[in-house]
Amino acid sequence: MPRELRDVVFVDGVRTPFGKAGGMYAETRADDLVIKCIRELLRRNASLPAERIDDVAIAATTQTGDQGLTIGRTAALLAGLPKTVPGFAVDRMCAGAMTAVTTTASGIAFGAYDVVIAGGVEHMGHHPMGEGVDPNPRIISEKLVDPSALVMGQTAENLHDRFPGITKERADAYAAASQRKLAKAYADNAIQPDLVPIATRSTEEGWGLATVDEPPRPDTTVEALAQLRTPFRPHGRVTAGNSAGLNDGATACLLSSEEVAKELGLTPKMRLVAYSFVGVEPEVMGEGPIPATEKVLAQAGLTMDDIGLIEINEAFAVQVLAFCDHFGLREDDPRLNPYGGAIAVGHPLASSGVRLMLQLAREFEDRPDVRYGLTTLCVGIGMGGSVVWENPHWQGAA
Repeated sequence: MPRELRDVVFVDGVRTPFGKAGGMYAETRADDLVIKCIRELLRRNASLPAERIDDVAIAATTQTGDQGLTIGRTAALLAGLPKTVPGFAVDRMCAGAMTAVTTTASGIAFGAYDVVIAGGVEHMGHHPMGEGVDPNPRIISEKLVDPSALVMGQTAENLHDRFPGITKERADAYAAASQRKLAKAYADNAIQPDLVPIATRSTEEGWGLATVDEPPRPDTTVEALAQLRTPFRPHGRVTAGNSAGLNDGATACLLSSEEVAKELGLTPKMRLVAYSFVGVEPEVMGEGPIPATEKVLAQAGLTMDDIGLIEINEAFAVQVLAFCDHFGLREDDPRLNPYGGAIAVGHPLASSGVRLMLQLAREFEDRPDVRYGLTTLCVGIGMGGSVVWENPHWQGAA
């Protein structure tokens, strides 16, 4: 007999403060970052018996060393979950954590799971992007993709070529605004509630405690950004200032069916509406959020006018601006990344999808006038992912 799909809710989410590669987490293991997130989710949701967790899905782009060995399972064991709780690893590059969420959410909707933990980690200080990768030579020799597709900064320059109206000046202005918005969010205590303090160790300074993000540069100005070099192309437009950095960090969230959340006394922060992943030309991977969002809006029967909040990952400013231009949004649209984005806070690859979600969940609490929100990001090798969420605090729900 056909199954009736169940509603899936985002119960809670946390993350570590994000660090700079080679910075405060230089002597911290990647799996320990995930473990702290899992433990914090259990601490914050004390009515959830650990044995009710049905699976743990953790994403990592470079699945080796301290973020290898089926990290969803090993992190679950090390976090103290019962040995009966299984786990697995996910890789969709920048959309790893997003895919961990959508995959396990589908299992909840189908009835295979009641409660899951999903998240991601990337320790780019230990494992630079592309470490140990051996691309099949046919990719280049048979011209399946342009060689620039394998270098993310070059794909951003390609996107500038495709959208000549997106100048370096526009990209720099957007980047500076992201820094300002994050600084304001910190001043308003909008970021800190979801951060898990992490004990750190430094050869020079001994033990410390990471309680805030390391990458932000709140004093960034457009004038300063204009002086940065363009490493991917002479006289190019992509710089370290209008791109996300190389970062370390982890995220995790708790998902369940809506009825099980009610049974266990858990308070949902978001309700899943629809999700979509698409492929695009790898050499302009930054276009990915555009068709992914078009597809997910069609699935949900919505338009961009229905979306009251947008959390888009800022891998590169040009990628966000291309999205804005396509959908007719001003880059200072108040719906867009109101707490700032990855250019300011950092982008530890596979972890970022859940960072977008917990930030949207926090914004939903502040905005009961908003019914629907979007989380979306571009993905290396030419993909995009988008998820539409509904606000359970929406004042029109009654």
